[in-house]
Amino acid sequence: MNRTTAATAAPTPAPTPAPASSGPGLARRVLRRPAGALSAGWLVLLTLATTGASVIAPHGPLDQDLGSVLAGPSGGHWLGTDNLGRDLLSRLLFGGRSTLLAVAEALAVYLLIGVSLGLASGYLGGWADRITTRAADLLFALPGIIIVLVVLSVFPGNLHAAMVTFAVLGSPGMMRVLRSQTLGIRGELYVAAAKVAGLTSGRILRRHVLPRLTSTVIVQAALFAAIVVIIQAGLGFLGLGAQPPDPSWGGLVADASQIIDRDPWMLVPAGVPLVLTVLALGMLGDTIRDAAIARWSVPQMAGPRTAPPIRAGATPSSAPEAADEPDPDALISVRGLSVEIAGTPVVQNVSFDVRAGETLGVVGESGCGKSVTSLSLLGLVPGGGHISGGRVVFDGTDLVGAPAALGAVRGSRIAYVSQEPMVALDPTYTVGQQLGEAVRHHRRLRGQALSARVTELLTMVDIPDPAAVALRHPHQLSGGMAQRVAIALALAGDPELLIADEPTTALDVTVQAEILTLLRTLRTETSLAVLIVTHDWGVVADLCHRAVVMYAGQVVEQAGVEAMFDQPLHPYTAGLLAANPHLASEGEALPTIPGAVPAPRDWPSGCRFAPRCTLATGRCTDRAITLTRPAPGRLTRCVHSSQLLPEGADS
Repeated sequence: MNRTTAATAAPTPAPTPAPASSGPGLARRVLRRPAGALSAGWLVLLTLATTGASVIAPHGPLDQDLGSVLAGPSGGHWLGTDNLGRDLLSRLLFGGRSTLLAVAEALAVYLLIGVSLGLASGYLGGWADRITTRAADLLFALPGIIIVLVVLSVFPGNLHAAMVTFAVLGSPGMMRVLRSQTLGIRGELYVAAAKVAGLTSGRILRRHVLPRLTSTVIVQAALFAAIVVIIQAGLGFLGLGAQPPDPSWGGLVADASQIIDRDPWMLVPAGVPLVLTVLALGMLGDTIRDAAIARWSVPQMAGPRTAPPIRAGATPSSAPEAADEPDPDALISVRGLSVEIAGTPVVQNVSFDVRAGETLGVVGESGCGKSVTSLSLLGLVPGGGHISGGRVVFDGTDLVGAPAALGAVRGSRIAYVSQEPMVALDPTYTVGQQLGEAVRHHRRLRGQALSARVTELLTMVDIPDPAAVALRHPHQLSGGMAQRVAIALALAGDPELLIADEPTTALDVTVQAEILTLLRTLRTETSLAVLIVTHDWGVVADLCHRAVVMYAGQVVEQAGVEAMFDQPLHPYTAGLLAANPHLASEGEALPTIPGAVPAPRDWPSGCRFAPRCTLATGRCTDRAITLTRPAPGRLTRCVHSSQLLPEGADS
């Protein structure tokens, strides 16, 4: 069988989408809504009036006009006076200061504890998550109001201590909300891409996780502020806040309640601002939530595909194989790599090498462990799994169990391109901002040099009008252009090895040819080594020097591409090649392999391909099948390889 080649026609530039507006910011969208504009306007007016009370108040908060006791609104007293002849407007403005100060103090503590611990718990997991959730459960169990009253009994009239205490007791609400959302965002491909790019956890949280949660934080803060206003007023009403004659909103309501039978009007200026402030904070929170939902619900992104459920406690169906020593001449040398998820092996005893300037293809059906293997090289085992055995030696350094070594090579020496670029790119930032972040991290560039490098990266991946594309958000890009941007992002650290996980799967034929041409050009011009995960034999034929075929978590064949196409030495490889759509003849049914790849919990003993193989005999199932070398440069996991080997070939 001759080597099949992909289309080599000159790539046609993908049509450049017309520049589109990224839409107004969150603040502008909120203010465009009547409820948002009214609530924000009231809060701004209230803040300005109370902070400037000493300038705009017509009287001092303690000034008395004994000739106008319990007077109604007039030119001298716009809102009337209280039972001691004090101006209600002035007391209202000065009393608002304590309310705003209480809200500010409580919010600062609430956000500091809730946001920091919520993000850490959801993103880091492990012991940090366990400690945080246990502490949150404990705080939730405490009666908040009772604790605040106890604090005030110890520190009489100290509203600062009361508000700080109330914020601490209320922070678990924010922690739980952010933890839940961070758990979901942590699994997004653009977060994995940021890890691969070598960014620290702190920067990922600050630049890629927190911006997605901004609206949630603001909504929770607005609702908590409304509760603080009510609590502060309640404490003032009970005489536990500002002490008379100092004004406070709660104290004004208490004074009005005592003389409501003689002057009902006094309750209006005392209570209406309090009610309006609570309503404004609640309405603002609802409006921010609606505006954020409206933004994020427009471009529906495809989420990451989920793997089939794995039964915990399953045991490997074959014994570990003896692995050779790593190849000192290889850029990356993988030996005996095994991966477990939830206690179940999903990849076993995988070994291969990639040399500088070489392209290695990893081939197999979905569920064979290709993507898990490629991510494991960077220490990013999906599903909370871990590497259970083996070595990943990159340029002489074993990366397994070495976080410092992994951090040093991610993004700078080993880069990763996923099969879903629209999900791998952060939707909250423009292309230029995302590339700039990676360039700043790896090259320490700033200003014009940074902009020039971003333009250079976009030019390297053949993007027309790079300056305009740098200003776009991911949802404004076509699929092919998004994949080019993802490749540019991977190149930001000048890597020596590029891991590409099915980079052409979701693209049409023309764009696929362009991406393959781009990868081939980059390999030729920069001596870039490429590990490409694919199920497309056309990609293997067009781009790869050697190929590794995986089935059910194992390597079943490894050879040079020419040799593998001419004479496969494993029935699974032969079946995949026969089912290659590039070889389909018009009017004839395309051959298929019966059955499906078994889930890890269902791996059979012996040869895992035996239930689907036409050559299977008792020898295939009575013991584990190991890799053998039936010919120079060939590896196969089949006891019948001699039947497939051309006559005259020797080992």
